[in-house]
Amino acid sequence: MDIPGAVWRKSSYTTSNGGNCVELASLPGSVAVRDSKDPGGPKLVFKRQAFASFLTSVKR
Repeated sequence: MDIPGAVWRKSSYTTSNGGNCVELASLPGSVAVRDSKDPGGPKLVFKRQAFASFLTSVKR
């Protein structure tokens, strides 16, 4: 799946693990996630509220 106009960002911690991580792209009303090792591969798209809940759970 290609997401036109998506600007992908890596975490600043990426350099400590050889550059392999997930990348995020902010989309209208949602957040897209992809594997940095396979940028042409599958992407996951989450509603912003669902992604925020996920991050809150991970931080706990």
